[in-house]
Amino acid sequence: MNPITIIIIYFTIFMGPMITMASTNLMLMWVGLEMSLLAIIPLLINKKNPRSTEAATKYFITQATASMIMLFAIILNLKQTGTWMFQQQTSNTLINMTLIALSMKLGLAPFHYWLPEVTQGIPLHMGLILLTWQKIAPLSIMFQIYQLINPMIIMMLAIPSIFMGAWGGLNQTQTRKIMAYSSISHMGWMLAILPYNPNMTLINLMIYIILTIPMFMILMMNSSTTMTSISMMWNKMPMILAMTSLLLLSLGGLPPLTGFLPKWIIISEMLKNNCTTMATLMAMMALLNLFFYTRLIYSTSLTMFPTNNNSKMIPFYENSKHNFMLSTLTVMSTLTLPLSPLLIM
Repeated sequence: MNPITIIIIYFTIFMGPMITMASTNLMLMWVGLEMSLLAIIPLLINKKNPRSTEAATKYFITQATASMIMLFAIILNLKQTGTWMFQQQTSNTLINMTLIALSMKLGLAPFHYWLPEVTQGIPLHMGLILLTWQKIAPLSIMFQIYQLINPMIIMMLAIPSIFMGAWGGLNQTQTRKIMAYSSISHMGWMLAILPYNPNMTLINLMIYIILTIPMFMILMMNSSTTMTSISMMWNKMPMILAMTSLLLLSLGGLPPLTGFLPKWIIISEMLKNNCTTMATLMAMMALLNLFFYTRLIYSTSLTMFPTNNNSKMIPFYENSKHNFMLSTLTVMSTLTLPLSPLLIM
């Protein structure tokens, strides 16, 4: 692809969520969502193979349907209230239509089926963009309208998402699908706390992105798309396996790693709001997540496959700039729990 074309596409992907976050006008928010949707499609089908084409088609159809529902709700709201923003007098039906559209864009259960399949069919670097940057715009719209949404409907989306993220990842060996189910689960946690303390949703999103970027960087270093390929790294880059184990445990929310912080503050806040049953269910599903992450660590790091060490060991400092960024993000992903008072204040 032409370098100028790639620069324009990436700039559009960057600007789409920025426009959505900076807008108070629903139509401009919708335009921002469409910019990032249309710009990412050429990157998804950049590799000429049927799997990428299928993934791009599934992504486009799902996102276009969600955009259509949201635009319909915006137009009906304009006709009802005469404004380009949802008001207190806006019909609950229109608010719920918008919530469904945003849930489809985020891949929340029960609208999550497209996300693992699309993530599995695209390259790792596009999977990183899809599971991090593309989540920001829909979440920012939810953040702006959360006061108008019925908390029970939010819980009806959040709890199944946490369940599906935990159960779906149990029998996976493909790393991209594991990260997709992890994303569904994390989105469920973010949505669950949104009606009670939206600032915690932002903290959770920030920590989720900090955890996901180094995990994808490790996968991209060795083009690891299965757990078997990660386990073969022990005779090339032993240090990477230790970092992978720490990152997976942090993604699972094991204390005292950074990933424990969002789960800790979310469960504490839900208990303060008398949501004991919900908090208990979420904590149980978090244990299920931790179980399959631990199983992955066992199969990749704690067992040694009977292979001959014919390959030369690669020093960790060989690509110093890339590895400095990876090391910094890994430290942030594992050791920032003591800084939690500064984040929560």
